[in-house]
Amino acid sequence: MSLKLLFAIPVLSIATFSTGVHAQESDDLAQQLANPIAAIISVPFQLNYDDNMGPNNKGNRKTFNLQPVIPFSMENGANIVTRTIIPYIWEKDVVPGKSREGVADVLFSAWYSKTTDSGVTWGVGPTVRIPTNSDVSTETWAAGATGIALKVVGPWTYGGLAYHLWDLESNPTVPTSTTGLQPFLSYTTDTKWTYSLTSESSYNWETEQWSVPINISASKLAPIGKTLINWQAGVGYWANSPTFGPEGIRYRVQAQIVIPKK
Repeated sequence: MSLKLLFAIPVLSIATFSTGVHAQESDDLAQQLANPIAAIISVPFQLNYDDNMGPNNKGNRKTFNLQPVIPFSMENGANIVTRTIIPYIWEKDVVPGKSREGVADVLFSAWYSKTTDSGVTWGVGPTVRIPTNSDVSTETWAAGATGIALKVVGPWTYGGLAYHLWDLESNPTVPTSTTGLQPFLSYTTDTKWTYSLTSESSYNWETEQWSVPINISASKLAPIGKTLINWQAGVGYWANSPTFGPEGIRYRVQAQIVIPKK
């Protein structure tokens, strides 16, 4: 799979929907973007850098994530929200003296989501990992369930996302039984700055190892012409990682194209 294909879908979406976006901006749009399953079409382009990998701690990994979020409204006030994470990975010296790159496994999730009278937004649905059979793929199909709950209180947004994946093959290349836990807390100012504390933790039941990055970030909603973009920069720390996994500080930058409802 080429990088051109990674960009094709979001570019077409932007060309179709972005006209007049700036006029559609609402006062609370920046805070809505703190909700991972907000009913807003968005296309985040995210780049992560992790270091100190491999048996000699000299390896590094760059991960570019394309992760479009597309909601579908229902007549009963609920939403179906889909998110597809397509990672492109570059690794150097994770295996000493070797480099590899390619499109890693694609993760597709969908949530049936509603907001209760008390203001709690929840969502449940399936998640599927699709192998790409590249040099950085597990070459193993996996599927499971995912759920999320969050609440907005004034300028604060807090909640958590969870999922579990099992492999679907009788003799998998990489046996999979993984639980993900992703708590998040954010504060949005009147000037559309959002400050966030998050984790994208996971536990591998096969190897009995945790991956626990703690991330802090700042983001700002600002337009370029008629296109709204949520700009983000952040750093993180690996509180725990699997054998030969990343250690120490990590870095993240992101540009999220936002396409509000008309």
